[in-house]
Amino acid sequence: MSLEVLAVDDSRTMRDMLRLTLNDAGFTSHLAEDGQHGLEVLAEIAPDVIITDINMPRLDGFGFIDAVRAQDSYRTLPILVLTTESSAELKARARDAGATGWIVKPFDPEKLVRALQIVAG
Repeated sequence: MSLEVLAVDDSRTMRDMLRLTLNDAGFTSHLAEDGQHGLEVLAEIAPDVIITDINMPRLDGFGFIDAVRAQDSYRTLPILVLTTESSAELKARARDAGATGWIVKPFDPEKLVRALQIVAG
C-alpha cells in the first residue's frame, strides 16, 4: 500500500524521523513546519492521511484540524495526532475537532506505519 502522507510538526528532528519512517514504508511524505504551512502544502497535494502535532507556532494542531475539516473535500480524510501530550481532555478536544486517532511521542515506527495503513484503509 503506497500512501501520500502530510506530516505537520514544528520540530525539524521529528519531521526528519517521520520522513525516514514514511519513506522506508514506501509512502510519499510531504512535510510542513506548522499548521499554517500545513494548509499551504495541503492546497498543493491530495494526501491519503495527515499526521499533525498539537503544540506549534502560528497555527496549532487544533486550529489546523479545524481548518482541514472546514474544507468539504477533507471532511473524512484520516488525521492522526502525534504529540507528547496524553491528557484525556486534549484527546477529547482533538476527537471533537475531527481527529481520527492519537499517538504519543516518541513513536514506534512500525506502529505508526500500521496505524496509517489502518486509517487510510
